[in-house]
Amino acid sequence: MKRNLSILLVLSMVLLLTAGGCSKKAESADTHVVLNEVAHSIFYAPQYVAIENGCFKEQGIDLELVTGYGADKTMTALISKDADIGFMGSEASIYAYAQGQKDYAVNFAQLTQRAGNFLVSREPIDDFSWDMLKGSYVLGGRSGGMPEMIFEYILKDNHIDPSKDLQIDQNIDFGLTAAAFTGNDADFTVEFEPYATLLEQEGNGYVVASLGEASGYVPYTAYCAKKSYIDKNPEIIEKFTAAIQMGLDYVNSHTAEEIARVIAPQFQETDVDTITAIVERYLKQDTWKTDTIFAGESFDLLQDILMEAGELEEKVPYEDLVTTRFSKTR
Repeated sequence: MKRNLSILLVLSMVLLLTAGGCSKKAESADTHVVLNEVAHSIFYAPQYVAIENGCFKEQGIDLELVTGYGADKTMTALISKDADIGFMGSEASIYAYAQGQKDYAVNFAQLTQRAGNFLVSREPIDDFSWDMLKGSYVLGGRSGGMPEMIFEYILKDNHIDPSKDLQIDQNIDFGLTAAAFTGNDADFTVEFEPYATLLEQEGNGYVVASLGEASGYVPYTAYCAKKSYIDKNPEIIEKFTAAIQMGLDYVNSHTAEEIARVIAPQFQETDVDTITAIVERYLKQDTWKTDTIFAGESFDLLQDILMEAGELEEKVPYEDLVTTRFSKTR
């Protein structure tokens, strides 16, 4: 009888540990996978939920996370085999394919469906409108990168010529624009979180617009791997995608505070209240997908943006650069 009670107690403890999402028990002989992410940002909360809740471990993956600080650097790591999987804007895979890369990167899972950056003003603006940017000096993003192209896409949609109606500084390295904004005379800067909120908290800027809301649903970031890697390791890709899906399931069914507490270890320099505020902002604009499927119409929209920006001469085949066979609908 005592033996049966002990077994029941052990089972109850296991159920309690796994009820919150993914099991944190590591399996033996986990497969080591190097993931290079374009940036380390709360914008990618589902990924960090999957890490902190043990979802990758549950799938038998020993994940090594590396930050590339720019899609070009992340793609370089993928091509040079310094990374197994890349996480970035899919424009990088399109550029590589269009340039004739034979073992090109294939996108297999989409994570975000809106832009994750915000327009920060030097001064508070109660009733912001995009035409206020005419004649201004703005710290933008790298030419050909998603942040800058989405910004210019919004400007054009509001009848503003990015090359004539304002000055956009594209010479500052990724992740350093917030610091530069604090020390120069720019009127606006385009920032990811947590930099946008931190600028507000420090009294050095004011969030006046969401690029995600202004641009609509755009396939902003996705996971990709070289074609040869996917062909040789379909089980790893399937398990990786399953772990990301668990992260998406969690953020789409929990509060901002609950999400913030899970991912807090990933952002130790940011307090939980600030993380909560940022997550809430992302939840309100419907940032994260409910599944990992990278649909054809989304890929087509992305290419329209690239062509409008003058970064792509002709479209590349969706069938070559995207696979949905590892994704499951929810």
